[in-house]
Amino acid sequence: MNLIEEVRPGANRYVSGVGVLKDLPEYLGDFEKVAIVTGEQSYQVFLDFYQGEFTFPVFRYDGTASTVNGSALADKIGKADVILAIGGGRVIDTAKVVARELGCDLVVVPTLISNCAPYTPVAALYHSNHTFDKVDYFARGAYLTLVDWEFLLATPREYLVAGIGDTVAKWYEMEGIVRHVAPEDLTASVRLGFASAKTIFKILFEDSAEALQALENQEVTSAFGRIADTIIELSGTVGGFAGSYGRMSGAHALHNGLSLLPETHTILHGSKVAYGVLVQLAYTGDLAEVEKLLPFYAASDLPTRLAELNITDFDRQKLLSVAEFAASSKESYVLIDSEVTDEKVLDAIEKLEQFVAKVV
Repeated sequence: MNLIEEVRPGANRYVSGVGVLKDLPEYLGDFEKVAIVTGEQSYQVFLDFYQGEFTFPVFRYDGTASTVNGSALADKIGKADVILAIGGGRVIDTAKVVARELGCDLVVVPTLISNCAPYTPVAALYHSNHTFDKVDYFARGAYLTLVDWEFLLATPREYLVAGIGDTVAKWYEMEGIVRHVAPEDLTASVRLGFASAKTIFKILFEDSAEALQALENQEVTSAFGRIADTIIELSGTVGGFAGSYGRMSGAHALHNGLSLLPETHTILHGSKVAYGVLVQLAYTGDLAEVEKLLPFYAASDLPTRLAELNITDFDRQKLLSVAEFAASSKESYVLIDSEVTDEKVLDAIEKLEQFVAKVV
């Protein structure tokens, strides 16, 4: 059995729109024993909006999105028919571990538009010190993902920005892999994942600016709804259909390496991935594509330089551990270059720094 390559498009049920959160009690009526996994801020945001009576036991994660914390929460809960995950990506990925440990269903209510964690049966897990641990795959996806656009107007701007950054990587990371594969060797599912990645790219460029403005105006617009569903739902279909062709390559590998530097821990996942996209394009010699992306990055407040990741300057020795991690055999840079080395990754970071300084 190989969960990585199975076609796993996403949640069993995906419901989005204005006001859909009001139906949560009806959905939970299918279960006898419900346990909530959430965070301090996430749950308060939910309660402020929901304003209904909620009597289920609440268990708070420790902020790490780690297997250790997921197992500890499962031990505390003991038995449940369903885990109700209320929060952002780390809460949700922790809840996936809990649900697997307990052998129960998972219902997801995202409180942020920041990534595809609410939709996909995949989790990015970390160690207790917030360094990257692994990508984990789950045999069961969410029973339900409930996405209320009006509720998600509570998303802080930097999280929506990070969601845009994480999602723009879907096209570039998959294209970086597929460019080395003959079209006749791509399965129907991989081709569908690739088409999804291209559609995502188009929606992001058409709607991101309007969605950010809608967030500022606290108004649900068509563009805001499309961006919410693109970041949460559509992005999960890329790897869901395409498997290892469509989940991650250079950008995520660099993100994982950057987690070794404590100064980057305050930078959101998607923002680091977006920077990784530019490094990947520098790595593959696609600086013309970097130049095309820079106005979009500027309009979306996405990082283009190390300084925007709290790394003051290009220090080859300091960044060596990052490059070694990204280029290691267990990471995904090998999917775009089987002969990747830490020196090549460092060269790409330096090339990007010099190019952006010259162009901007």
